[in-house]
Amino acid sequence: MEKVNMKDYLNINFELIDKMTEIKKDYIEGTTDVETTRNLIREAFKGKKITPAEFAYSEQKIKDLGFDDATVHDKMNDVLDLFDEIIIREESDLPEGHPIKTYLKENEAGRKLIAEMKEEVNKKFIKNKWLEYYDKLYTFNLTHLARKQHQLFSILEKKGFDRPSRIMWSFDNAVRDNISEARKLLQEDKIDEFLKKQEMVWELTLDIMHKEEEILYPTSLKMITDEEFRNMRSGDDEIGYFLIEKPEGFLPEKKNAEVEKIENNDTAQAGNFMNDLAGLLAKYNVNGNSEKSDILDVKQGKLTLEQINLIFQHMPVDLSFVDENEIVKFYTDTKHRIFPRSAGVIGRDVKNCHPRESVSSVLEIIEAFRSGEQDEVDFWLEMNGKFIYIYYVAVRDENGKFKGVLEMMQDATRIRSLEGKRTLVTWERPKKSDIKAEETKKTEQKDNPYGLTENTVIGEIVDKYPYIKEFMPTLSPTYKKLMDPIQYMIMSKVATLDMIAMRGGFPVEEIIEKISDKIKAEENK
Repeated sequence: MEKVNMKDYLNINFELIDKMTEIKKDYIEGTTDVETTRNLIREAFKGKKITPAEFAYSEQKIKDLGFDDATVHDKMNDVLDLFDEIIIREESDLPEGHPIKTYLKENEAGRKLIAEMKEEVNKKFIKNKWLEYYDKLYTFNLTHLARKQHQLFSILEKKGFDRPSRIMWSFDNAVRDNISEARKLLQEDKIDEFLKKQEMVWELTLDIMHKEEEILYPTSLKMITDEEFRNMRSGDDEIGYFLIEKPEGFLPEKKNAEVEKIENNDTAQAGNFMNDLAGLLAKYNVNGNSEKSDILDVKQGKLTLEQINLIFQHMPVDLSFVDENEIVKFYTDTKHRIFPRSAGVIGRDVKNCHPRESVSSVLEIIEAFRSGEQDEVDFWLEMNGKFIYIYYVAVRDENGKFKGVLEMMQDATRIRSLEGKRTLVTWERPKKSDIKAEETKKTEQKDNPYGLTENTVIGEIVDKYPYIKEFMPTLSPTYKKLMDPIQYMIMSKVATLDMIAMRGGFPVEEIIEKISDKIKAEENK
């Protein structure tokens, strides 16, 4: 496969990039110090500016010079600071719903949240207030960072720009870990340690936002087309958003009528050929269609494609499959995913789906499986009060040839807590019919401020509002029976408003309304 080069997607000045790369190289190697490097930059770029995309391409070239990711990562903050004064600040007028505009709006909301936290830290400590702040800030990990890593990084890799996946992911993890650690200290009432942690949390979070806005987003806008950004939206929506509502607009465009007309004509011309081909396949019992209802022969049974997909969606575990070429090919789209995934991960090199610190372990597992030295390995960890079990198994064909790696991940918290035995059917959750009935009751009570429904017994109303007993005969002579002590004693326990309405010839809604109006009038006296 021909190697993709990010320069094919950029309009950049290669002379400036060569100068910049040489200066970066000398600084990273330690040949020049900070002050010398700053002077070299001023001299080499006198009267000139560089774009974020040119800075990014230079970073990609640094990789080609043989520097390992750890070395580049450690020097990244210094390098950005050194070139800061000559990088052009690019502003784009983006439409609502554009993924980059959404990231920028999240950053703005994040900065406001951190500003509130900075004010609060000087006030009397109130734990619930800080729990509220960290419930919000923690979603930065689950939404903003997750979308960036699984959506944005993915498409940049396909265009030859893998530095975000290899370098920025490590900065992201520092943010994630510090937010998580601070939240845990707060939950464990280690208040002094928690407060000392705040400066680090704020600094790292604001720093990653700055890196995104200085280099990542402007470069992404140069390399990614509007159509590709539109196609990212469904995956973005699936993962979710940080402190903002789901954005409107900028969804994938529908084909225009003219294009559809041309395609329909082409399809019609090809129709005879496809019909002939289908007939030939059917003759030899070969199914050439891929309809959801087609029966497929699987190892132990016959299933339709729809059934196979439904089985995967309802598994109590998360599955992911990486093929023998180390490319992510599949993951199960379950509702209970432990870690976020989106369609953008499909087709990615598995090395770029993990932070730099984890890549060596991933490659060690794959190599041990590929060589046949090992067949399985498992891990477990505790995260946010959950016990997570992770299991990897080598996938081999019937001849023992390595075909990839299957990952299984499961929240085993409840399983670990089980003791003794259970041999009878026991439902953990209420029946859906009971839930629906309860919801209906709550809705009716919400609609009626006094909680009156067709099933409310008249005795309950009179006990709470005694004047209703004398009020009822004014609605209909039939209700005079309520004034008889013997008859009332019987009716008070069994007669619902539905029954009473029927006796008086009223719709039940009207009886409820009249009684409610009377109660309201008495309360307003």
